[in-house]
Amino acid sequence: MEAREKSLRIYDTKKTFFSKLTVTFTKLLTPTKTGINNLLIGMKRSNVIKSFMQTENCKDEEKNKLYEKRFEDSYTLYLESVDQLVMDTIYKKVKADTATDFEKNALSKYYNVIHIKENDELEYKLRKQKYLLELDYNNVKESGKKKTLDTYTKLYLYQMEQIFKRLLKHYSMKLSEKLTPMQKDETYDKIFDTLEDYITNILPLKDIKDTELIKQSSLFETYEVGKLDQVDLLDKRMILLAISRKLFVHSLPLVVAEKCYVKLLKDTRNLIVDTKIQRKRENAYQLLLRLFEQYNEKLLSVKIYWDKPNEKNEYTTFANKCKMLEETRKDGLKDYEIKKQILYIREDMRKLEKYNDKYYRILQFYRNRLVSLGDMKLVKNKCKTGNYKLIKGKISRKEIIDEAAC
Repeated sequence: MEAREKSLRIYDTKKTFFSKLTVTFTKLLTPTKTGINNLLIGMKRSNVIKSFMQTENCKDEEKNKLYEKRFEDSYTLYLESVDQLVMDTIYKKVKADTATDFEKNALSKYYNVIHIKENDELEYKLRKQKYLLELDYNNVKESGKKKTLDTYTKLYLYQMEQIFKRLLKHYSMKLSEKLTPMQKDETYDKIFDTLEDYITNILPLKDIKDTELIKQSSLFETYEVGKLDQVDLLDKRMILLAISRKLFVHSLPLVVAEKCYVKLLKDTRNLIVDTKIQRKRENAYQLLLRLFEQYNEKLLSVKIYWDKPNEKNEYTTFANKCKMLEETRKDGLKDYEIKKQILYIREDMRKLEKYNDKYYRILQFYRNRLVSLGDMKLVKNKCKTGNYKLIKGKISRKEIIDEAAC
């Protein structure tokens, strides 16, 4: 009787060792996110983290070279395994229409990166590394394993730092090449997009101590919510440039940063003269004033090498005027702000008037603004001309007519 009872006893199959083992093998043999690819990635991720820590902690130069070579090899194998995950798992799931929105978006980004290879091999390699690292970092976060996440984050931040610096340096080099206006605009867009990507996704993972950097980052975050108009987009790019002078001094050299500032100034001037909405024009003008201030403070004031000696002398004269103006701030903020506007406008007019009629629209806006600020008088657009005729060898005036000057 006892033997019969034992043989007929019903077990909970969800809790037995053999059922758990069967489930585990099923997961391993199924090409999903928790299958073989993920197991291989986990092993290679552990190897690359171990190699990275050895390289970081080693103080012996000879050993360090060996560790660095080992790290590079393990890093390559690790990225190859993540790449294989995309092709063996995500691609198949998208093709079978069983993929999640995250997986569909991941594959879409993957193909966007692949297309870069046709035009730029170096950018493609860097972008692909970045994509694969981001993909696995998200996987580690979703796993919920805090210890793994903490150790991997150090490696992730180190590699991402190198990738972003190399990308910015690559775009900086491209700006020195002979590019069409459209290609230049695309390169500028890539610089600003790369800076935004870094500040949005990488900077929050770091422990920032610099108070000015924290302030600028907080200001940037205000533009991450809601719909942005053209003035907001330009303002955001100005903040990105200010942050870049703290984080990417070498990857985004002074000469390239200056080109970026000049591009923003040009775009803001165009917005002022192109818009027909008074409120938008005034917002763009206020942005232009802030751009002048930041451009002078963060770039021209620390510029060492000038293409022409007279440019340095002209800036020195302007800087002295700014210094003298700063001393009058205590006499009244309103009067100080008006004088500062006049100084900035006059300085920009001096630079733009060299190009004849190319900037006539913004120059006309500046003249009207100087009139409203009381720095220039408005002359009526009329002149008097005489109508003369010749009588016996003498010139006689017939009448005087008021005509428009232009």
